[in-house]
Amino acid sequence: MTLLSWIIIFSLVGGVLSVLAASVFLLLPDAIRTRLLPHFISFAIGALLGAAFLALLPHALAGAKDFHTIGIAILLGLLTFFVLEKMVLWRHCHSEQCEAHAATEAHGQAAGTLVLIGDGIHNLVDGVLIAAAFMIDIHLGVVTSLAVAAHEIPQEVGDFALLLHSGFSRRKALLFNILSSLTTLIGALGAYWSLADMQQVLPYILAVAASSFIYIAVADLIPGLHKRLNIAATLEQLALIFAGVVVIWLAHTALH
Repeated sequence: MTLLSWIIIFSLVGGVLSVLAASVFLLLPDAIRTRLLPHFISFAIGALLGAAFLALLPHALAGAKDFHTIGIAILLGLLTFFVLEKMVLWRHCHSEQCEAHAATEAHGQAAGTLVLIGDGIHNLVDGVLIAAAFMIDIHLGVVTSLAVAAHEIPQEVGDFALLLHSGFSRRKALLFNILSSLTTLIGALGAYWSLADMQQVLPYILAVAASSFIYIAVADLIPGLHKRLNIAATLEQLALIFAGVVVIWLAHTALH
């Protein structure tokens, strides 16, 4: 299978298939969905951190001539994602009940449209990161795609909920979310053709990808886990985070 085929298939896994998985998740009864979502989020945190520290950053450092520039790329990435999130262009709300959703529900379909635009931009960047990972190593691309899919599913559940609250029908919400997810493929193809002759840039794109995963896990997902403070819940969260890390580690080592 050609490199382009790998990129196309796994950018669709990270985009469209995560939307379809989230739509199936929404069909569950409210009580079951509410109970399962925190578990998915804990697992996603582990997958993101595992992909960042066990796969992306080692490859970025291995391909860079100066480790300090990789550190600068990570720092700039973190600050950039902070600014983008502040501008409501980078949406990582992973709950059906969150401040971002509550603040925008009153604006009807305009709020839903804003979410779709932000989600499209986010997916476009994910596509670039997936393609860059594949251009370094097939195995790294697979691991990166799995991490993207892991955090996309709970995010899409939250976005679906907002679209429904904003007046979208289930069919329209699914259709527009799938269209938005296709920007992952657009970003991947654009990166494949534009970065083919820029191998020296790829380590820094991987560093930015790692900073993206770290930011999502630490700034967006982990704070939500602190709403459950009892020891049993904490141990459960740690176990699921560890499971996410292990899955990424196993995928990375098994593929090699």
